[in-house]
Amino acid sequence: MIFKKLKTYTLNLLLLTTFIIPQTIFAYSDYIIAGGETVGIRLNTDGILIAGSYAINGHNPSNEAGLKSGDIINQINNKDVHTVEDMVDIINSCNCESLKISYIRDDKSANTTLNLYQENGTLKTGLYVKDTISGVGTLTFIDPKTKLFGILGHEIADASTGDIIDIKSGTIFSSSITGITKSDRGKPGEKNAILYSDKVKGNILENTNKGIFGNYTSNISTNKLYKVGTLDNIKLGDAKILTVLDGTEVGEFSIKILSVNQTSNKLKNIEFEITDKKLLEKTNGIVQGMSGSPIIQDDYIIGAVTHVVVDDPHRGYGILITNMLEEAEN
Repeated sequence: MIFKKLKTYTLNLLLLTTFIIPQTIFAYSDYIIAGGETVGIRLNTDGILIAGSYAINGHNPSNEAGLKSGDIINQINNKDVHTVEDMVDIINSCNCESLKISYIRDDKSANTTLNLYQENGTLKTGLYVKDTISGVGTLTFIDPKTKLFGILGHEIADASTGDIIDIKSGTIFSSSITGITKSDRGKPGEKNAILYSDKVKGNILENTNKGIFGNYTSNISTNKLYKVGTLDNIKLGDAKILTVLDGTEVGEFSIKILSVNQTSNKLKNIEFEITDKKLLEKTNGIVQGMSGSPIIQDDYIIGAVTHVVVDDPHRGYGILITNMLEEAEN
């Protein structure tokens, strides 16, 4: 992963009785805008995310309370909390030595008591917490009819647990690549970027295992429209990806498709290798921040880059574009 379900129904006809079963109909356009632009991503969590813990004078409040990284605190002392500032305000005003905590883990609610401890005259929780997550990815597509966009082709997950992070809102915004840290065997590289959070391009609605989706609010570009490619349109052999290596300019880079299949989880559908000499010289393969780079073949947009093979960064995987488009409409 490099970020940083619908059922198909059939029509059954019997000799004496006809059963008409509704077919799933998708509203996405036959032709869409292929992205390739680097975008900044900011997610606002649905509560306060525990990112880690620390000891205070020999005590570890998180362990005592049974809290873990990835837990999301949504109430403190029976008051709803949405930001770290909410948490600080309650601690400063409660005049208490412990907090009643309500939190969510694995989509289940639980309650506990978090002890506070003094250090240098200040009450501390022993928790590292945050209410926003920021990063860099690549815009995959914009549907010109619905203005739905998709990026990444995979989820943003908690680093310690691997769980998809629940969000309440978010934005994508302009970004510019300032340099590349090359990949190496066992160590994926990354795009280094400047983020312009004041130049919002869209509002994020959901964070799923098939990508991040939302409404594009900026002016839609006049970029070429690509026909949406299905599994049957894809051939083994030459293709290209669209991505940014410097500044904001989207480039085209050659790849070779090695295998294609519709997996049961609709992920890692396209296996490919980078063949473009310019890209390999700059990045030595796939790097973090390249997630979402559109995969193009014969004027079809067929998928998006999602994963790097860590032991061979010249190779990677992508998701079918139809799987992303279907998810965007859920």
